[in-house]
Amino acid sequence: MHQYRYIVKYGTPPSFGAPSVYHAVIVIFLEFFAWGLLTAPTLVVLHETFPKHTFLMNGLIQGVKGLLSFLSAPLIGALSDVWGRKSFLLLTVFFTCAPIPLMKISPWWYFAVISVSGVFAVTFSVVFAYVADITQEHERSMAYGLVSATFAASLVTSPAIGAYLGRVYGDGLVVVLASAIAMLDICFILVAVPESLPEKMRPASWGAPISWEQADPFASLRKVGQDSTVLLICITVFLSYLPEAGQYSSFFLYLRQIMGFSPESVAAFIAVLGLLSIVAQTVVLSLLMRSIGNKNTILLGLGFQILQLAWYGFGSEPWMMWAAGALAAMSSITFPAISALVSRTAEPDQQGVGQGMVTGIRGLCNGLGPALYGFIFYIFHVEYGKCEPFISSSPQSSIIPGPPFLFGACSVLLALLVALFIPEQPHLGLRPGSWKKHSSPHGHPHSLRPPGEAKEPLLQDSNV
Repeated sequence: MHQYRYIVKYGTPPSFGAPSVYHAVIVIFLEFFAWGLLTAPTLVVLHETFPKHTFLMNGLIQGVKGLLSFLSAPLIGALSDVWGRKSFLLLTVFFTCAPIPLMKISPWWYFAVISVSGVFAVTFSVVFAYVADITQEHERSMAYGLVSATFAASLVTSPAIGAYLGRVYGDGLVVVLASAIAMLDICFILVAVPESLPEKMRPASWGAPISWEQADPFASLRKVGQDSTVLLICITVFLSYLPEAGQYSSFFLYLRQIMGFSPESVAAFIAVLGLLSIVAQTVVLSLLMRSIGNKNTILLGLGFQILQLAWYGFGSEPWMMWAAGALAAMSSITFPAISALVSRTAEPDQQGVGQGMVTGIRGLCNGLGPALYGFIFYIFHVEYGKCEPFISSSPQSSIIPGPPFLFGACSVLLALLVALFIPEQPHLGLRPGSWKKHSSPHGHPHSLRPPGEAKEPLLQDSNV
């Protein structure tokens, strides 16, 4: 019966079964499981390669990667609307995982390729497009949630496995294993993942034009000022996600180098936060949305984020990091609540515009946040002792052990004040003409891919 529905919808019988959300889930799981294995080895190689300015260089590497992803995501999304999703799943997974074997060959090339891989490091964008092709609108949020939860689940065990194997057998084995899993992911896409975009939805030829407006990463951002409610939501997203993106890029490095966590402790920390974030984004979020409403859920999530960042900023003991981690899991409810607010209040033909603006701002923060955090670490001289790696020169004597996190708390406080002015029942006044102008020539309803991920769990693709 399922195969019959597929033939009716797509016109041709599937070669390896109908495309499903589970294909997307497996692709995401394998990719980020491979990177999760490298968590502990990456921290060591990063410090050995840039011993004097580790945080600054980490911020620059992740910042360049994030900005390139922001700039390339709309173009890759538009091209996937023309040429299909499968080829771009293959392309993004291949280039995202390309740096892995270089870790033991040449650390300098490893970090250089990580930076430039941002051009294709948009697997989530293509995966969400894949999911949108094969789900009805009322099923989409649950499908996105499943993909996001899978991302978090892939990081629950892989850092611990990588740390154990590295300690017992050496980091070389970990790199080989991660490379093998990445190759398995590529083979899975080649052999088992069916195309999700129906042939009849694509242009007649591969030479179909792609307009600049479809590929312009700033197209969605230009609409921010068209409506006061949209402006408030976007300012809230920018002020809250800028420190979050910076935190994702540097926090595990901070635990390892400044707080003295062992590789096993860092892996355990990631596992606990991953589990807590899955619970927060499913059970807790659902209960809060029903009991206190959409806007109050956003405010509560921002409140938890402020407490979490302030605790990270002033905390000087490992137990404080663990305690603040629970607050970090609770703060992960903010963006899903904002996405739900936009989805419920935008008109049906304006969903892509609304979500595109929000995720476009998040994509921009993915580039700005890591660079900003690295620069703040640098100007406050938060570095390591020259003789003893993994020990801060003066973590206990500093009044503020983690200055960037305190800056982040102030930024989120401003976001909370802005969010207070968001109407309880907002109506997003986006001009329908603007949305139609950005639609693809073949009228595919989700042709405009947001330049970022539609929904992200607590742990993001930062490769630490």
